[in-house]
Amino acid sequence: MGPTAAGKTALALDLVERLPCEIISVDSALVYQGMDIGTAKPSPEIRARVPHRLMDILDPGEAYSAARFRLDALRAMEEITGVGRVPLLVGGTMLYFRALVRGLAPLPRAHPELRRDLSRQLERMGSARMHRWLAVLDAASAARIHPNDPQRIQRALEVYLTTGRALGDHWAEAAAQHLPYRVVKLVKAPGPTVGQAGSSGRERQALRERIAQRFDAMLAAGFEAEVARLRARGDLHPALPSMRAVGYRQMWHYLDGDCDFARMRELAITATRQLAKRQMTWLRSESDCIWLPQGGSLLDRALERLANLAAIGEC
Repeated sequence: MGPTAAGKTALALDLVERLPCEIISVDSALVYQGMDIGTAKPSPEIRARVPHRLMDILDPGEAYSAARFRLDALRAMEEITGVGRVPLLVGGTMLYFRALVRGLAPLPRAHPELRRDLSRQLERMGSARMHRWLAVLDAASAARIHPNDPQRIQRALEVYLTTGRALGDHWAEAAAQHLPYRVVKLVKAPGPTVGQAGSSGRERQALRERIAQRFDAMLAAGFEAEVARLRARGDLHPALPSMRAVGYRQMWHYLDGDCDFARMRELAITATRQLAKRQMTWLRSESDCIWLPQGGSLLDRALERLANLAAIGEC
């Protein structure tokens, strides 16, 4: 687990070289076909050597959900363990991790007209005002969801306006669901203490810099052309979950002429940093995490902690 650009994939590939693992992607954007550069999808060469499940399984015009991910992941985990290997779940979509481990109560399907209405209100009001509205209806969800996270704000509003019940009430119903696996949570991220001085502060700054460097590398690799090809299909639009992914949304608006190239780059990097910040907030709320120290051989540190757990019978 970890925020975007933290180096999760590199560590996972190293672990696969040393342990009998198979990778399952936990990423809400990597499920989409044709979205390769902007999602930092592993190259075809890497995937030929180390297969990744739940990647390239949907067309960008389709929607995916935490509930569907849980079903897909459980099926993949059963297949992997059935041949005596270990599922290694890798990604940064924290809602998917939580749905898998804690279970997921069935949520109502959003009424298309309600979803369109909320999307129009979001465009008009902005996410901050929508967040204040959510705080009136469902204070617990508003406290948990960042004001700059329009997708989750809209979904929480949909659930409340459809059922009259807070999102947390539905989550509570999931507590009885049981995951038939022992879970070890390895976190590749800056230290867990907010505002911590010293190395953690330097690690967070290094992550911010890597996010900018990675987006520039995406631009150099042809990200603009990738989004242009998606736009040229004619059946995609910015309101789709796939096109709301960070980077894609900003590039789409640039191609629409809504901003210049420099502004698009700035907005995309800022949105990615905000995503990383939200991911860190989720991670700090997770229990039983093993935060891997930075520096030295990260693989050796991860293997050492797994060996320690195995020695005391917890892994």
